[in-house]
Amino acid sequence: MAPNTTPIAIVAGVGPGTGAAVARKFSAAYPVVLLARSPANFESLAEEINKAGGKAIGISTDISDEASVKAAFEKIRKEYEDAPIAAAVFNAGGKFVRKSVMEQTVEEFGAGWHVGVKGAFIFSQAVLPGLLKHAENDPKHQPTLIFTGATASIKANPLMAGFASSKFALRALATSIAKEVAPKGVHVAHAVIDGVIDIPRTKDWLKDMPPEAKIGADDIADAYWNLHLQSKRCFSNEIDIRPMLEKW
Repeated sequence: MAPNTTPIAIVAGVGPGTGAAVARKFSAAYPVVLLARSPANFESLAEEINKAGGKAIGISTDISDEASVKAAFEKIRKEYEDAPIAAAVFNAGGKFVRKSVMEQTVEEFGAGWHVGVKGAFIFSQAVLPGLLKHAENDPKHQPTLIFTGATASIKANPLMAGFASSKFALRALATSIAKEVAPKGVHVAHAVIDGVIDIPRTKDWLKDMPPEAKIGADDIADAYWNLHLQSKRCFSNEIDIRPMLEKW
């Protein structure tokens, strides 16, 4: 059987906010694969996309575990017959621990790193062959790898040593990969999400402020899609996303 040449998109870190919005956006153009540790985070979303006429599958995956990621990608290869990858989004985040550096345990310090950095590295190794394949098969449309960062990617505040360290490292990883694979036609971008995202978990945050004080998850998805559409003569390797009323 000949390999499938229809490209797919993969989103790692699918939940009810940004990950779901990105998956919906990219599902309008590609079959999408939804990766999350808990099936509860992708089952209803996959059903929604499939009912809307798209194609989506979800795979329970521990993105910080190499064996789990390899098993997930083996399922992807079988499901889509070794298809090239048009877009991959790393949206997984580690545990958010707000503690003094004198009180934080070594385990707490490393918790965010295991998912947010080690997981990003494992995911990158898994998706890059498929992204490079797409670059070779379709030189007119560049494949895209996007990493979701945060304010802490560029600014370390008090009580944020562990989280900021992992986000700084994710930014460095994204930059290194971008410089390595851009000459081969793969567009790599890091997004600094600087503000509160308007998702179910944050519904009571900034409740006395107007909607413009939060970032819309669908608006982040639109920004990611625009990155994906960029010409090879205009790669944005980092973007800064904030709501209108965010305090810089």
